[in-house]
Amino acid sequence: MRSRRAARSTRLVLAAVAVTALAATATACGPDDTKSAGASSPASADSGRTGTLSEKSPSGESGSGSTASKDKTGSGTGTGAGTGDGKSGYGQSCGTNDLTFTLTEETQAGGYYQVAARAKSGISCYLDVNTPSAAFGSGTEGVASPVGQGGEDPIKLSGSAVAYTGISPKSTNTNGGVQFENVIVSLTDADPNPAELKLPRTATVDKPIVTNWSTDPAETVPVLV
Repeated sequence: MRSRRAARSTRLVLAAVAVTALAATATACGPDDTKSAGASSPASADSGRTGTLSEKSPSGESGSGSTASKDKTGSGTGTGAGTGDGKSGYGQSCGTNDLTFTLTEETQAGGYYQVAARAKSGISCYLDVNTPSAAFGSGTEGVASPVGQGGEDPIKLSGSAVAYTGISPKSTNTNGGVQFENVIVSLTDADPNPAELKLPRTATVDKPIVTNWSTDPAETVPVLV
């Protein structure tokens, strides 16, 4: 009886030892297995790719798009600025703001104002309307009536070319009149950009008159005929 009990006790002890050994082996391998699983885990790989994409994405693409937009805008603005100033070619009608005007006081025919018109730098155009519009003040009584002197149609203005007109502030022999310090000149009655020219001294205005444009200043002395 004792030998059977001893054998049974021996088997129980060996079994316990085996279980303990297996437990120790599992405990020793656990951390290594976990690390290995983490290194090869699809979730970990995806996480790495996601981090890479977030570094390259929306902010970089948006910045590139903004730069392209600015380049196009700048180019468009530059082109507009290059072609918007002045006129090129011939056959275009002059506007008042295409020209510069010089006024001088002359003594012939009782005194009048000679106005010289020149094209601004880089502009070539034509005076299609033979007679300018001239007025002292904004009232109808100050509007100059055209007379027959001068007249070339059309006159090309470019570079040093000059066109002249003569304006007499008074065509009557009376002592009456209205005092003005400026005269308004434009190429047509409807011109939106008239030029206001300062007179050398105050003028007495009564039934003013104006000549046609001419390249010869001698033809622009305003006289009633």
